Amino acid sequence: MKIDKTFSRENKARIYVVEDHPIFRDGLIQLINKEDDMMVCGESENADKAFKSLEETNPDLVIVDIMLKNSSGIELTKEIQKRFKNIYVLVLSMHDESIFADRVLKAGARGYITKHETTDRVIVAIRRVLSGKIYVSGDMMDRLLGIYINGGEKDESPVERLSEREFEVFNLIGHGLANRRIAEMLSLNSKTVATYRDRIKEKLNLSTSGELSRYALLWIQTSNSEKNKPLNLSIV
Repeated sequence: MKIDKTFSRENKARIYVVEDHPIFRDGLIQLINKEDDMMVCGESENADKAFKSLEETNPDLVIVDIMLKNSSGIELTKEIQKRFKNIYVLVLSMHDESIFADRVLKAGARGYITKHETTDRVIVAIRRVLSGKIYVSGDMMDRLLGIYINGGEKDESPVERLSEREFEVFNLIGHGLANRRIAEMLSLNSKTVATYRDRIKEKLNLSTSGELSRYALLWIQTSNSEKNKPLNLSIV
């Protein structure tokens, strides 16, 4: 277990950034380096380069985007937790936390924050994770507490059977994206995306692409509506 540290000008928190959009990555690095008690010790645009650099850069925290070139940020999170027990992971993503946060936390990340948040909230999330605590939004915390109080989720969704990459493709299908656009976003080719679609249909017991598109859309709509439900405090 990691021993919590007190960070200061003399003993700055070391942060590694994994983000495949150069403009956003540069902005995030500038934001972090403005703080007196933290610094960026390394950066990369993909999981392979990041994983090879972690031992050399020795960060306290890795900030990971979910959708990376040729890889999944969630899979990277799992690998970091397997090999580097003393490194915290904070996921920073463009995607709604009601869809991804649960998977991210199960993978071993200590927090999830969307790119739509203010820069102040990003720094708050970083500091909270560095202190050994969990960071999610208030709404997400209510949802997690509701699950805990009610004894956990009763039935596993078929979507839980999907691998992390399949889940990313499934999410993008639910947002109405065609294979070519999904391929561009995930740095894959269209044939690979088509293969993922076939695997997803098989795991979800769906026959056609139309059924898959409708299922994915309904799943996303349901996930977003669940976020707005009042907290159920009844104990079954």
